[in-house]
Amino acid sequence: MRKLLFIALGVLFGMVMYKAEAASWFRIYEMFNFQSFHMYGFIGTALIVGVIAVQLIKRKQAKDVDGQPIHIQDKNKSIPRYLIGGIFFGLGWALIGACPGPIFVLLGAGVLPMLIVIAFALLGTYLYGVFRHKLPH
Repeated sequence: MRKLLFIALGVLFGMVMYKAEAASWFRIYEMFNFQSFHMYGFIGTALIVGVIAVQLIKRKQAKDVDGQPIHIQDKNKSIPRYLIGGIFFGLGWALIGACPGPIFVLLGAGVLPMLIVIAFALLGTYLYGVFRHKLPH
């Protein structure tokens, strides 16, 4: 029953993203041309919510769906790690006009080419898992 609640919340979140135009290529284009505050406000709100959520998870020692404690690990904050990751993220965003979250929203809105994007996002995630131990830490 709890998993059904999480699915419902995910669908609701997708609807909010779609209605807020966070999955709109035109809004993203406006953002990158500094023509509108819309996306900066949306991303800033998400950042604030994320920071608060992480702090609550740490302080309340929250558990995941299976009842296991959620461990938030400190990551290596090296410049190459973020530079390379940011370049790949930005290139993907520029090529498809959406970051990873809205690709599912766009699929739900009927943009079927997002199936290709999702397939390659999953492939990329899988390949990262395969080669992760060979990457510099």
